[in-house]
Amino acid sequence: MIPWVHLDTSAIPGETASLRLMRRGDEFAIVVDSIELMNSRRSGSERALASLACARLNRLPAPRVLIGGLGMGFTLRAALSELGPLAEVVVAELIPAVAAWARGPLAHIFAGSLDDPRVSLHETDVHHLIADRPGAYDAILLDVDNGPEGLVQRSNDRLYDVAGLGRARRALRPGGVLGVWSESPDRKFKSRLQRGGFTVEEHKVRPAGGSGRHVVWIGERVDGAGPR
Repeated sequence: MIPWVHLDTSAIPGETASLRLMRRGDEFAIVVDSIELMNSRRSGSERALASLACARLNRLPAPRVLIGGLGMGFTLRAALSELGPLAEVVVAELIPAVAAWARGPLAHIFAGSLDDPRVSLHETDVHHLIADRPGAYDAILLDVDNGPEGLVQRSNDRLYDVAGLGRARRALRPGGVLGVWSESPDRKFKSRLQRGGFTVEEHKVRPAGGSGRHVVWIGERVDGAGPR
């Protein structure tokens, strides 16, 4: 068995835990404490998050998409493959080291996607790009934690509670799409999405190279509806 090699460590803003980049042969993982957040060999559900959401935007000549969480770039690459040449993809990544890894040891996984002229990378909390920009996006894709709760960073809860879903809805244009990735099902969150003024589809996706089922929720903003 090839052992894991520790490549780098980064602090998580506001938390005592740290983020670590690991490598085993040609396999890479990002972990917090003993929990693996992402792995270079298991990416199917992250790609599904982008493809399921962006497929709903094909009627738009120049859609604007916000991705919360850079990770290993699987959601970004899938979004770029779905979107046309006039699209704009805004990526928010809170932890500078993750962006540095994307241009360093993980550059071959990103395959130049950060240099795509459609992409702008912001080293900031996605919460700010949602709260400060009403009506700015045709789709918002959230993969900032292990699901709709704050595991890596407790403040991530504000993205997924009733108030946070209301902010996401206001940041979307009419008919806009909210996509959320989760490692596991969460019936309460699905209900919150519905109460927040979204129609909801729940997709269970097997991660490529892994076992179990991840969950992708695709919510479409219902015009005339709102949080209740």
